Amino acid sequence: MSALTATAEPAEAAAARPAHRVTGRRVLASEWAKLWSLKSTWITLGLGLVFLVAFGVIASSRFASSVGTARMDGGFARSTAVSLSLFGANFAQLALGVLGVLVTAGEYSTGMIRSTLAAVPRRLPVLWSKAAVFGLVALVVGTLGAFVAFFFGSRIVSGTSAAMDFSHAGVVRSLLGAGLYLGLVGVIGVALGALLRSVAGGVSTLIAALMLVPGLISLLPSSWQDDISPYLPSNAGESMFALTQDTGALSPGNGLLVFLGWTALALAGAAGRLLRSDV
Repeated sequence: MSALTATAEPAEAAAARPAHRVTGRRVLASEWAKLWSLKSTWITLGLGLVFLVAFGVIASSRFASSVGTARMDGGFARSTAVSLSLFGANFAQLALGVLGVLVTAGEYSTGMIRSTLAAVPRRLPVLWSKAAVFGLVALVVGTLGAFVAFFFGSRIVSGTSAAMDFSHAGVVRSLLGAGLYLGLVGVIGVALGALLRSVAGGVSTLIAALMLVPGLISLLPSSWQDDISPYLPSNAGESMFALTQDTGALSPGNGLLVFLGWTALALAGAAGRLLRSDV
C-alpha cells in the first residue's frame, strides 16, 4: 500500500505541475529582464541621454555667445533652436546603436544564445522580441533626451534669431522624429548584431553605415551625390527630424519610409541567417 502511495504521489505532483508554453508575451518578458539585468544597459543608455542633452546645450550656448561676433559664420547663423538642441543626436545614435549590437552579438560571444534558442526553438520570436524591446527603450530614451535638450536649449537661445518654443510649427514633430530615428537606430543595431554575430563586426558596420559612407559618397561626382546621398541611412534619418529641408533632401515622411526600409533590410538579413543556423 505504501509503495503504491509513493508511486502515485510523484505522478500526481507531475500532473499538478502547470505546463508552461512559449508565448510571445513570455519571450518579450524574458528579453526585457535580460536587457535590464546588464550593467552595460544602464551605463550606455545614460551616456546616450547625456550625449543628446549635453551636446545640445553646448551647441545652444555657443550660438548664444557668438551672436554679433566674428565667430558667427553664415551656416551657423541660420541655426534654429531645434537644430542646435538636436546637435547631440549624432553622438547619441552611436551609444544606442552600439548597445543594440551588444543586445544580440553579446549573447553569441558568451554562448548564451544556445540557451535562449533552446528555450524558444522557433528562433524568430527571439529576434522580434529583442528588436521590439530595445527599440522601444531606445525610442523612449531618444524622445526624452530630445525634449529635455530642446527645453534647455530654447531657453539659452531665447531672444536670438534661433529662438523657438514648443508652440512653433514643426517643433514637436521634429523632436518626435528624432526620438523615432534613435529608436530605429537601436533596432538596426540589434539586427546587425544578430546578422554578424560579432560585437566588433556589428559596431564597425554600424559606424560605417551612419558616418563613413556619407563621407565616401562626397567624393563622387556631384550628379551622383544628388541621386544617392538623400537615400543613405544617416541622411534619410536626418530628414525625419529636420525642421526645414535643404534642396535635394527628402521630406520627413519620405525620410521615414526610406529609413524604415533600411531597418527592414537589416532585420530581414538577421532573420535569414538565424533560420539557416543557430550559431
